[in-house]
Amino acid sequence: MAVRYALALLAGILFAGFCALGTWQVKRLFWKLDLIERVEQRVHAPAADAPGPAAWASITQQTDEYRHVRLSGTYLPIFNTLVQATTALGSGYWLMTPLRLADGSTVLVNRGFVPKREGIAASTPAGIVHVDGLLRVSETGGGFLRENSPATQHWYSRDVAAIGASHMLTNVAPYFVDAKAKSETASDAPVGGLTVISFHNNHLVYALTWFALALMVAGITWWIVREDKRRRARRRTGTQESDHAGQD
Repeated sequence: MAVRYALALLAGILFAGFCALGTWQVKRLFWKLDLIERVEQRVHAPAADAPGPAAWASITQQTDEYRHVRLSGTYLPIFNTLVQATTALGSGYWLMTPLRLADGSTVLVNRGFVPKREGIAASTPAGIVHVDGLLRVSETGGGFLRENSPATQHWYSRDVAAIGASHMLTNVAPYFVDAKAKSETASDAPVGGLTVISFHNNHLVYALTWFALALMVAGITWWIVREDKRRRARRRTGTQESDHAGQD
C-alpha cells in the first residue's frame, strides 16, 4: 500500500511539474511574440535623434535595441576599429568608427562590412556626416571561446566601453549604431545594412513537449491503476472460488 501511495505522489508531482513548465513556456511564447512585434515597430519607425548623454543611463536592451536613430558629427578615422565578423558576404570585419557629435560626446558607428584590414582609413568621409541606422546595445566580453584583446586590437565583439577605453576616448555612448545600407557612396566604402534581426522562438515546441510529457505521465498512471484494479479483482475472484471449493 505504501508503494502505491509513493508512486501516486510521484506521478502527481511529475504531472504538476510538467504542466507548470508547459504553462511557463506558453507565457514565454507570448512574451517573445510581443518582443518581436515591438522590435519590428522600432525598426520601421521614422528615425529619431540618437539618445544623448542625459538618457544613456536609462538605455536597456529590452526597450532600446534596434531603435531607428539618426545622428550627425565628424568621424575620427584614426580610431578605426575592426571587429571580426561573419556575414552573408563572407568573413571579414565590422568597421567601427567613432563619431564626434556637436555636444562633445562620441558614438561608435558600425559603418559596415569590410573584407580586409587594408585601406579602410582612406574611405572615411570627411567633414560633417549624417548617419541613419539602428541603435545596438554593447556586446561585452568577446566571441565564442575568444576574448577581446584591447592591447593588440583584436576584437571579436562590439564592446563599446572596451573599444573606447583602448583609444582613450571619453564621453562615449553605451551603445553603437549600425549604419543602414548605402550610408556611404564611395566605391571602397564599407557595406552597411547587414544587421541581422533574429529571435530564437522555440517556446511553442517546448510547451508542447512539456504538455506531452504530462499526458504521458497521466496515461501511464491511469494504465497502472487500471491494471492494479484488475489484478486485485482477479485475486478476489480467485479467493472466492477457493472458498466455494472448500465449502463443497
